[in-house]
Amino acid sequence: MPGPLPVAWPPAPIRTERLVLRESEAGDRAAFIELFASPEVGTYIGGPRPRTELERAVPEVPGRGPGTFVIDLDGAMIGMITLERRDGQRPGHVRRDAETAELGYMLLPQAWGRGYAAEACAAALDWFADALPGEPVVLCTQTANDRAMRLAAKLGFTEVERFEEYGAEQWFGMWSPVTPTG
Repeated sequence: MPGPLPVAWPPAPIRTERLVLRESEAGDRAAFIELFASPEVGTYIGGPRPRTELERAVPEVPGRGPGTFVIDLDGAMIGMITLERRDGQRPGHVRRDAETAELGYMLLPQAWGRGYAAEACAAALDWFADALPGEPVVLCTQTANDRAMRLAAKLGFTEVERFEEYGAEQWFGMWSPVTPTG
């Protein structure tokens, strides 16, 4: 089981032009359930989970923990970002000696197509580069997920390898923080 990131948590909220990345609150519970129950969101991550199961399983304050950010637009959760250690037992690695941080994100379908994912993920990667200087971040997505493939390229992830997992071809890429020279 991968461990948490070695960072102080929670950080101060991260503000972008339109969004706030923050720790989860009790008021986010309904949005978390909607996110995980959404057929559109579940398309490339194993399908939606039954709403009745989520109503029972989701805690009062969901998504609390190191590396999990709520994406907040005008005081309401529209999605989430995770930066967690990638399980060493899964395919896809950039280091043999250590688990690497993996970027994950999900947005509610009504927030798609407006650039929120790019804005939020870029801010999370900037925070990560400050918190853990020089550490790479990996991202894995199905090659069939055109939106995720475009976002990976936009964020500066470069392909490391492709492999089969969960019955589909996966794209595995790496992002390294830009270090000033001179």
